Amino acid sequence: MIMTYVKRRGISKLSAVIAVLLGFMTAWQVQGAIALDRTRVIFDGDLKSVSLNISNQNKQLPYLAQGWLEDERGNKILSPLTVLPPVQRIEPGKASQVKLLALSKIAQLPQDRETLYYFNLREIPPKSSKPNTLQIALQTRIKLFYRPAAIAPQQNAAPWQEKLTLTKIGNTYRVNNPTPYYVTIVDGGVKKGSPGITGFEPLMLPPKGNGMLNVSSAALGQTPVLTYVNDYGGRPQLTFTCSGSECHVVMDKP
Repeated sequence: MIMTYVKRRGISKLSAVIAVLLGFMTAWQVQGAIALDRTRVIFDGDLKSVSLNISNQNKQLPYLAQGWLEDERGNKILSPLTVLPPVQRIEPGKASQVKLLALSKIAQLPQDRETLYYFNLREIPPKSSKPNTLQIALQTRIKLFYRPAAIAPQQNAAPWQEKLTLTKIGNTYRVNNPTPYYVTIVDGGVKKGSPGITGFEPLMLPPKGNGMLNVSSAALGQTPVLTYVNDYGGRPQLTFTCSGSECHVVMDKP
């Protein structure tokens, strides 16, 4: 997720509001200066820290990079994980690292399921010496999953997302997640490789929880296909077969 922040240097309030709106309208076209090397973080329970690579894509100006963590409700936190350094200067075209450090209170987190946090990285541009200058700064916000060592996936094991099931409720489906992991569903369709359903809204399922799809069961058909995001940011697809009101994943043949 990318958010736009505007710094106002001697311009009118109306201009600032317009600038903010334009910033949101063109957010996907704006190239941020500070880049992050991933779209999600998996913090394994047997690790003391995780390092993230960041870089300044601007070749002329130095930028400050400010990092912090939030809990699942969006509140800033300093424990049981923390960010070091919280602010750093990155020279033009140079790279650096941000370290996520586990503190002693990490042992108090549930050990039978993942815990969700958010990592935020905001770029702070150098102050302009010119009057009436509008400065736009971008902020990246990605999911961070703390995964206890007790639930670390076994090597070469089948993806746990294959344990998802669907239950028909009325004219739509409930997605059931019996696993101790968060699962993010980003698209749905009628068969693998086909275009997704228009208006499909992404859904994040909590460990041992469930959620309702916003599209009709008729739109997904009798062999619904759901696309999820894996640990590496990839987007594998799951094909379900339905019998009555229950649907299970069809395992791919080796």
